[in-house]
Amino acid sequence: MTRLTLPATALGDPLPVPTRSDTQLERLAVRRSAAAQQLTVPGPTPDEIETLLTLGARTPDHGKLFPWRFVVLGPQSRAGLATRLELLAARQPQPDPARATLAKLTSPPLTILVISTPVQDHKVPVWEQELSAGAVCMNLEHTANALGFATSWITDWYSYDPEAVVLFGVGAGERIAGFIHIGSLTEPPLERPRPDMATKITRLP
Repeated sequence: MTRLTLPATALGDPLPVPTRSDTQLERLAVRRSAAAQQLTVPGPTPDEIETLLTLGARTPDHGKLFPWRFVVLGPQSRAGLATRLELLAARQPQPDPARATLAKLTSPPLTILVISTPVQDHKVPVWEQELSAGAVCMNLEHTANALGFATSWITDWYSYDPEAVVLFGVGAGERIAGFIHIGSLTEPPLERPRPDMATKITRLP
């Protein structure tokens, strides 16, 4: 595969004015998350991972605070984490389902963990900073799809368990925005229910 060369930009450079792209619209029209357990090889190459991270970081960010960070988890690290999480799964209200969800963590070729790192006591509300972390997750999904991969953005119980998050290196004041699992599919995903847009839109004159 030919290595992708991204445009080089510097602070203050004029950027292209958006123009219509039917290809992008068509991609968005069929965007669909995959089941993490169904994601398989091939996964992104090292160069493609750098592209994912670079474009994932081009997100709306009120205050230019960059209130998020990435942890790139390969198969070996995730297998070790799953082993340690099994002990914590036994303490969950429903231990068997808690153990079963660990397959989502170990099956895909690549996982990018997005951690929300809001700057406290700043004029930009923490909520807006957390929304920026969520936008990073969506950017990663769109970039992965554009590279030809399927994705699954999930959290699961180990994103909220105080002992579990420590295993992922989540520090004080940080939260897990999502695990972005990335890989290939052997079968196409099926369409899921979508909202009745008439019930979700208010139009004001």
